[in-house]
Amino acid sequence: MSIDPDEQPHGRQDLAGALRKLRKAAGLSGERLAARCAMSQTKISRIESGRLLPSVVDVERILKALQVPDRATEQLLTLTRQANVEHTSWRTVAEMGLWRKQAELKALADSSTVMRHFLPAVPSGLLQVPEYARATLSPVLPGDPARDVEKAVQARIDRQASLQNVNRQFNFVLTDQAVHWRYDKPSVMERQCRHMAKISLRENVNISIIPQSVTVGSAPLGTFVIYDQRLVLVELYSGEVALRDPRDVSYHLEIFDYFLSRALTGKEATSFLLSVADEFMQECD
Repeated sequence: MSIDPDEQPHGRQDLAGALRKLRKAAGLSGERLAARCAMSQTKISRIESGRLLPSVVDVERILKALQVPDRATEQLLTLTRQANVEHTSWRTVAEMGLWRKQAELKALADSSTVMRHFLPAVPSGLLQVPEYARATLSPVLPGDPARDVEKAVQARIDRQASLQNVNRQFNFVLTDQAVHWRYDKPSVMERQCRHMAKISLRENVNISIIPQSVTVGSAPLGTFVIYDQRLVLVELYSGEVALRDPRDVSYHLEIFDYFLSRALTGKEATSFLLSVADEFMQECD
């Protein structure tokens, strides 16, 4: 069974319709099914209407309560796993406007308590100065790379207001390469490093750096962000993948902790950023 990323909403509705039909075939009301699953009747209703995307665990509990045969159960669990993965191409992002994506990310941060950013290639937009943000946003896509760049830069800077909320915790793990990679001239790189060092002093922000001198037995394959324990956004060359299955979230939490355990933290990370800033400053002389 295969679902094209552009058809994800249909897969979600197919799942909702299948679960609703199975409940009715079993002769159960939504209230009775909810009691069997230890869920609220409201949650069952939202799942069956397609307003709430259930996790794999949710569907497993529902199918067990309905005593669905093993073969049908496996088919529906496969559909659930696919519905919990959503792909958005960068072409789509460019068409709707790069700045709108920044606004979407700000809304995600504002609705989360703990965020974990794994950044093997480039610092998060939450950590960028305007010149650096402009340099990283300009070559986003071939064809019309300058589209909405200035609005996107401003939206990215506006996102940084989320850092001021001390009730939210921001954790960033960067590789040495992400800090050193030259997206712009040395003077901009220097400002970028000093800016990150300053942000690292915030009570609700942890910036950690994996230096090249540390032995790491696993490759940093890609950028991802974990929002609480409910959602992972993974960046690809083709676009962005959203993962909501609790097992996928748990797996990425383990990956994040693995790299964090090999990183410089606290004052050591701040000192590292300042030393890199000094290196770039020397090139400006």
